[in-house]
Amino acid sequence: MTATKRALIVRGGWAGHEPVAATDLFIPFLESSGFDVRIEDGPAVYADGELMAGIDLVVQCVTMSTIERDQARGLSRAVAAGTGLAGWHGGIADSYRDSADYVQLVGGVFACHPGKDPAERDDSERDNFIPHRVDITAGDHPITAGINSFDLLTEQYWVLSDEYNEVLATTTVAAQPWNEWSRPITSPAVWTRQWGQGRVFVATPGHSLDVLRTPQVRTLIERGLTWASR
Repeated sequence: MTATKRALIVRGGWAGHEPVAATDLFIPFLESSGFDVRIEDGPAVYADGELMAGIDLVVQCVTMSTIERDQARGLSRAVAAGTGLAGWHGGIADSYRDSADYVQLVGGVFACHPGKDPAERDDSERDNFIPHRVDITAGDHPITAGINSFDLLTEQYWVLSDEYNEVLATTTVAAQPWNEWSRPITSPAVWTRQWGQGRVFVATPGHSLDVLRTPQVRTLIERGLTWASR
């Protein structure tokens, strides 16, 4: 297919989320959907207003790390002007924790991923892998249409968010005797957000390649990428 749109993948940050392999998983889909794909290893590109004006979709995949004020504002301005912003898991919901501008743009920020019973932990990443359900709450949206609620065994994200989001799916964090909270907490697991003329899409599942390859997760993300695009 001849490329008719431009996608910018910004990837990096914490290596545990495999930002290169994770984004590489979706490049063939983007290219087959008509995108010319550019890759950058950090957010400096966001400050280039001329370049950003020609981007139809930003795929943000940088866990933690930092962003300069002009970079965060450049991204926000681009989205407000119509550039789409999309991502999954820590690559978008646990990025640039010290930037209020970025957190407001995205609409949610990682707070914790609850772990197993301490007696079952072995000091591996699997200490935070717990069975949980992703509940589809907006089955008539183009991103979620035809997808039923599903179960995962991986990190479950508790995110802090606001009511400006259009929530498409939720997940409920259980209250457990070894945790500090005394009742279940329901957090958005998939949401969209209108920012000026631009669209934002966030999915919190996606810790590892096997989760990203889960049919429901992969479909949600692929639909979210194309939905968010200008």
